[in-house]
Amino acid sequence: MLPWLLLTAVALTGLLAAERRGSRWGIYVCKPLASLGFLGAAMAAGAAGSLYGRAVLAALVLSWIGDVLLMSARSAVFLAGLGAFLLAHVAFGAAFCLRGEAWPWTAGALALLILPAAIVSRWLRPHLPAEMRVPVHAYIAVITAMLALAVGTAAAGSPALILVGALAFYLSDLSVANDRFVRPGFLNRLWGLPLYYAAQLCLAASVRLWERT
Repeated sequence: MLPWLLLTAVALTGLLAAERRGSRWGIYVCKPLASLGFLGAAMAAGAAGSLYGRAVLAALVLSWIGDVLLMSARSAVFLAGLGAFLLAHVAFGAAFCLRGEAWPWTAGALALLILPAAIVSRWLRPHLPAEMRVPVHAYIAVITAMLALAVGTAAAGSPALILVGALAFYLSDLSVANDRFVRPGFLNRLWGLPLYYAAQLCLAASVRLWERT
């Protein structure tokens, strides 16, 4: 896995530099490469060898597609990228279910997460164009469910790395929302991108732990 981790680290460094300089060419080169790193890490961890691994790999492929699409400033392409990430969270949720769920914990986590989901929805609502309202609120619902399922599978004995990755992914999306709809700026990407790639690498690495738990 190490070469793929290094690829993500180096490409992420280049991506942040490109974002800081406003270099579209640098972004178009570095972002797909950084995301390729978590795909390679999952394959190196043995993703093809288990049903859980294949579900995680499907989620990571959808995330890679979303990353490429979200580089565009066009609303229609952004919506397609949002759809790819929504499906990625569905795939992650399915993967967590395959590992097993402590359903009372899942339900409890979902109940607790309704409040932050409502706060984020209310925060974004005044800033969302009409065509974005339904897709964005649907996305918030799906990522909230994904995080609740991560809590449930961790409570059922799955590696804590899964919950760490899911939570980091959830939090990193706040930077995307703020950057896209509320207050654009490099600071969003400075903390959001490293957190996002750390999340994806955690979830990719969790594939290796499938047979050990």
